[in-house]
Amino acid sequence: MFNQSDFLLFSDEQESVQKRTFTKWINTHLAKRNPPMLVNDLFEDIKDGVMLIALLEVLSGQKLPCEQGRHLKRIHWVANIGTALKFLEGRRSVYRGSPIKLVNINSTDIADGRPSIVLGLVWTIILYFQIEELTSNLPQLQPLSSSASSVESVVSSETASPPSKRKVVTKVQGSARKALLKWLQYTAAKQVGIEIKDFGQSWRSGVAFHSLIHAIRPELVDMEKVRGRSNRENLEEAFTIAEAELGIPRLLDPEDVDVEKPDEKSVMTYVAQFLKYYPDPHHTVADVPENEELQAIPTFVISFMKFKKEDRLVLRDLKVWAEQFERDIARAQVAETSLQEKYQSFKHFRVQYEVKRKQFELATQSLRKDGKLSLDQAVVKQAWERVTSRMLDWHIHLDKSLPAPLGTIGAWLYRAEAALREEVTVQQAHEETANTIHRKLEQHKDFFRVLSLVMLNFINFLGNIKCFRIHRI
Repeated sequence: MFNQSDFLLFSDEQESVQKRTFTKWINTHLAKRNPPMLVNDLFEDIKDGVMLIALLEVLSGQKLPCEQGRHLKRIHWVANIGTALKFLEGRRSVYRGSPIKLVNINSTDIADGRPSIVLGLVWTIILYFQIEELTSNLPQLQPLSSSASSVESVVSSETASPPSKRKVVTKVQGSARKALLKWLQYTAAKQVGIEIKDFGQSWRSGVAFHSLIHAIRPELVDMEKVRGRSNRENLEEAFTIAEAELGIPRLLDPEDVDVEKPDEKSVMTYVAQFLKYYPDPHHTVADVPENEELQAIPTFVISFMKFKKEDRLVLRDLKVWAEQFERDIARAQVAETSLQEKYQSFKHFRVQYEVKRKQFELATQSLRKDGKLSLDQAVVKQAWERVTSRMLDWHIHLDKSLPAPLGTIGAWLYRAEAALREEVTVQQAHEETANTIHRKLEQHKDFFRVLSLVMLNFINFLGNIKCFRIHRI
């Protein structure tokens, strides 16, 4: 379990490592956006909330309201960050099932670019959208969760400290962190006879990174050579192999890890990526011999040796298709063609999308009693949700590009659909939930007050087209 005091005593070096690692992690996801975005200085670029909202949209597959433009004022920054924080607090922890709590992480601190608060917020996002989500699919590790959410951000309550000195502390109550650590111990460490005790010193030599690669692709690593090399050589080669052969983004550099006290959050962020590439533990067959040696191994490790390869291949093919389809959409969207040709292109992609829809839906149906998806299924579902989100964004953009009044009507319809899709988070206090519902109803009344006018504009437009056609005849 994390020691709370460790998080309160950030050294400048740890803060710098976290800043670099988290920036790279964010950029790997923003690269999937259309158009892509790039964070250069995390503490500065996050201030207006635009990139923060873009990141959450990519991770969740949902569209969020956002104030954009070259001349945004601070009031718009705070509004955007508030939207992002509210969205996060409306999500639920995979382990606990309760909403994510962001205590003392507020919009103004993020708009001020306070380093510890910004890093605490990004770490919470990484925990929820990557580490929790991936480790929750390790079946035998589920009971490790504690009574509290593993994603619960808190800040030092020392009132004597000025705002600039407050430090964000993320309480990981043993669930996601322990699940990830146990997975590493039973799948990577034991195979090559090493010990992984933590996410700090255990990784300094680089051997643990190589053991993880070896667990996925044994032919890529010669463990005997690894044991005879320097820390820096091992780290450099491990990060290079993982990126070139497994497609795992290089979030760390050797100098980040070969230090007296490697930053655990940065190491966890990098290592959790390997979960996407390890064989799926949920598909098993019953013809594996039961003997004393196997009985001594945890059941979830045995299942790694028994999964159905054909099921994993199908899921892998679907993931590859979705990723390629997403890239093809991105290219089609920026093609220099007329609006009519863009619509034809969209229709072509829509046909392919609909053809694949049923296959993805069947492949991502849970076969487990607890209703959870396997790790491979979860990854495929995320890929499909990204494709769905990109298709929706493309359709919306095309509709908004139509000549007046259709473009305006299309934009209004999109906002109306978004307002109707927005869910109300049920709070523990019923009165608070009732107040939220009441506010939503009032917002809907205000928004849909112009519905009759929008309909009238559309009917008039259709009438003008009809008159034009009659005139031509």
